[in-house]
Amino acid sequence: MSTCYANPDPQFQPALRLITGITRASKASVTTSFDHDYVTGTIIRFYIPIDCGMQQINGKISPITVTGTNTFLVDINSMNFDEFAIPVTPAWYQNTCSYVIPIGELNNQLTAAVQDVR
Repeated sequence: MSTCYANPDPQFQPALRLITGITRASKASVTTSFDHDYVTGTIIRFYIPIDCGMQQINGKISPITVTGTNTFLVDINSMNFDEFAIPVTPAWYQNTCSYVIPIGELNNQLTAAVQDVR
């Protein structure tokens, strides 16, 4: 299994988060490896290596709706997408770290993008 790391206490928030699961649903639910600290309205971009499946969502951008400390919904219908799975034995040359990167907000005021946690 690949060694994936995301700093749980980065200097600036919001930060990238590792993905441990994505559901196949009319609004996909995403689970992160630890608390994401995102707010509803954060816009994220997906990075999904080919070995993890669900290539249909790779590179897609969506605002999120927070549903839990390490879960959120995206407005992407993934019902007909391939399954998402982290490979147990990835190819030695393949990076298998799936993550989301925050790229903006849909809020009237910036709330998450101004947190400097130094």
